[in-house]
Amino acid sequence: MTPLKKIPIECRSIGLSYDGGKTEVLKDISLRIEPGEFFALLGPSGSGKSTLLRLIAGFNRHQRGELLVDGRDISATPPHARNIGMVFQSYALWPHMTVWDNVAFGLVERRMSKAVIKQKVGAALELVGLSQYAQRRPGQLSGGQQQRVALARTIVIEPQVLLLDEPLSNLDKTLRVQMRQELLALQRQLGITTVFVTHDQEEAMTTADRMAVMEGGVVQQVGTPAALFDYPVNAFVAGFVGTTNLVQGEIAAGTGNSLSFRAPALGELALPATSADALPGKATLSFRPHTVKVARVGDACEHRYFWLDGKVEHGEFLGEFVRYHVRVGTMLFAADQLHHASMPGFTTASPIRLGIDVSQIRILAA
Repeated sequence: MTPLKKIPIECRSIGLSYDGGKTEVLKDISLRIEPGEFFALLGPSGSGKSTLLRLIAGFNRHQRGELLVDGRDISATPPHARNIGMVFQSYALWPHMTVWDNVAFGLVERRMSKAVIKQKVGAALELVGLSQYAQRRPGQLSGGQQQRVALARTIVIEPQVLLLDEPLSNLDKTLRVQMRQELLALQRQLGITTVFVTHDQEEAMTTADRMAVMEGGVVQQVGTPAALFDYPVNAFVAGFVGTTNLVQGEIAAGTGNSLSFRAPALGELALPATSADALPGKATLSFRPHTVKVARVGDACEHRYFWLDGKVEHGEFLGEFVRYHVRVGTMLFAADQLHHASMPGFTTASPIRLGIDVSQIRILAA
């Protein structure tokens, strides 16, 4: 198949409500998805991500705002006229049809010639590696193969946009990793603008060029996976994109290039005044477990860290590292230690020292 035209998608102040406006599901959604971009909508159940995806497809209708595809407002265009392909979580394959007939279905509905159908279906099946399964039925295929059929059926009609609604959630972990790599490779080959809905941060971070984190029908932050991980704008994003430690406290006016943060769990901590939002008043500090240094009591401590004394409540062995949950006063902090064979660890109730790298602390709005 030849690469498809790369087009942008733009949401302008979109609002969607149910029950005559009583239940607001999407609130002033404004974002732009670039031509040929693999864009993820990430958020927990009920955040509005699937509603927004179905709105782009035409299955939901917004009451406010504009939805532009390739610069044209398609808000009033019915789903069948949008030339948008969608892969559902359940795959939605016809169980009584062969793989070939499932993939050909959209072309038959468009009344294309038999020669064109044969050429396009053959190319789509070859693209997803299922040419040899053309005469099988969906029930004779594995979950991963069924997903490929659903993809082939969607891309064979050469849509302007590809929408993916949690297409990996029915697969086991190993197959999910394999299929997300194949999805990304296929998207890169076709160059099609793709919107991928998931609640799995790992899926979003390993595939997306950029992503939007949603909660409560609001886009909390848009950016590259690295930008959202390293520089979250609020506590929700910090906690949903990865794991983080959050400390609530108060910023006092600083001097020069530093400011003072006070919290019962930390005491007083001098931080570099690098954030324009770090104004005096209530604030939350965020720092990732992998940036925390773990040391035994009595070990030499590097001066660039801010050190806290605590006790291990429990540890989680995660293969590449051990995540310790450490009690410091009334706070429970997570700290990661890389694991090597025969490496001694910390047992429950062990005294421990945590070193916080001040350069890795992020100041968030309270």
